[in-house]
Amino acid sequence: MVKVILIGSGNVAQHLIKAFAKSEKIDVIQAFSRQKQALTHLVDADKITNNFKDLTEADLYIIAVSDDAIAEVSSQLPFENRLVVHTSGSVSLDALDKKNRNGIFYPLQTFSKKADVDFSQIPLCLECENETDFELLKNLAEIISDKVYEINSEQRKALHVSAVFVNNFVNHLYQMGNKICTENNVPFEILKPLIQETANKIMTLSPNEAQTGPAIRNDKQTIASHLDFLLDENQKNIYQILTQSIQNNGKKL
Repeated sequence: MVKVILIGSGNVAQHLIKAFAKSEKIDVIQAFSRQKQALTHLVDADKITNNFKDLTEADLYIIAVSDDAIAEVSSQLPFENRLVVHTSGSVSLDALDKKNRNGIFYPLQTFSKKADVDFSQIPLCLECENETDFELLKNLAEIISDKVYEINSEQRKALHVSAVFVNNFVNHLYQMGNKICTENNVPFEILKPLIQETANKIMTLSPNEAQTGPAIRNDKQTIASHLDFLLDENQKNIYQILTQSIQNNGKKL
């Protein structure tokens, strides 16, 4: 059994605790949270601490905090030569304090407290300083996920930037679409089958092959009509930038 301690109480930490709890091969022996009540619905209260000095010995310590806090948290750990990993997609392995053995346990997914996820389908990207620790991380990852990858820091950075484009930026465009619908008394629900089909298509087609719309067809009258319709300058600018980008990409096909 792998003995794990989770450090953090945000979305990633809570989803990892839930995933680990489903396996008899993993024991979350302790959790750290500055606000203990943030985790009492997932972990027994006597296993939660808000004092680094009270952390007990474990096979693995997973730091699941905000990117900016990783280095500080790592430096405050009161022990040496133990395996400590973080879950960030963008923070370097070097951010972890060198007094411990370091690694990365990065689940590439968007997490919200109110939305359950199937961890077996979540890619887990791993990196470690030595082979023995990597094998422990890999064994742990394979207990909860069918998609485990050895990814170095540069590759992880590329994945994280790509994820911002395909997830965070796309979701912001959903917000814009929702706003336009609301302002014109149109139910956003009508767009959801289109959103679903767009996501489904790239399971079998490349994004280049799946691209449709007035930009790739160079429908100048439609594009001009849309720009004339948009009164919000930010929406208009983004429409123009994305239209130009799609057209420029199309010329390279």
